[in-house]
Amino acid sequence: MKNNILSSEQSQQLLATLKARFEKNMNRHVDLVWEDIQANLVANADKLWILDSMEETGGEPDVVGLDEKTGAYLFFDCAAETPKGRRSLCYDAEALAARKEHKPANSAINLASEMGIEVLNEEQYRYLQQFGKFDTKTSSWIKTPDEIRKLGGALFCDYRYGTVFVYHNGAESYYGARAFRGCLRV
Repeated sequence: MKNNILSSEQSQQLLATLKARFEKNMNRHVDLVWEDIQANLVANADKLWILDSMEETGGEPDVVGLDEKTGAYLFFDCAAETPKGRRSLCYDAEALAARKEHKPANSAINLASEMGIEVLNEEQYRYLQQFGKFDTKTSSWIKTPDEIRKLGGALFCDYRYGTVFVYHNGAESYYGARAFRGCLRV
């Protein structure tokens, strides 16, 4: 992850975008107050850089809750479809190294780490779905349990027929309609 800080102008633009999204989607954060979130973001300028990366890759990050244990606000990628700027990635570095031909540019786990975010796990993915219908035409890699990954597999989810489906693929596979959704704690 790069340790960068946005310029004052970039920060103001991003905060305006995040505030507008927050106000448009109040169902995602009923009991939260934007001024509190903004104060937390301003106090953690390095997190603004990460949110900007989420935004730039098409994630449309928004607040979806508050971690009661730590007091951190949870930002998830809330784009209707999996983020366009993160598609065509295999699952992790091991899968990327295993590809002999037609290697993708990166892996989901690597890119998430570079961005400073966590790939959503199954529980988080299902939690996100209560706020809308996400991935109705695309799919998103999710954090895969070690037992499955050790056997060469990786998990992904989508939303079809009013249901969240969890599937498996070889970790080295990649598709133009599959990326990953991330979580940032601020």
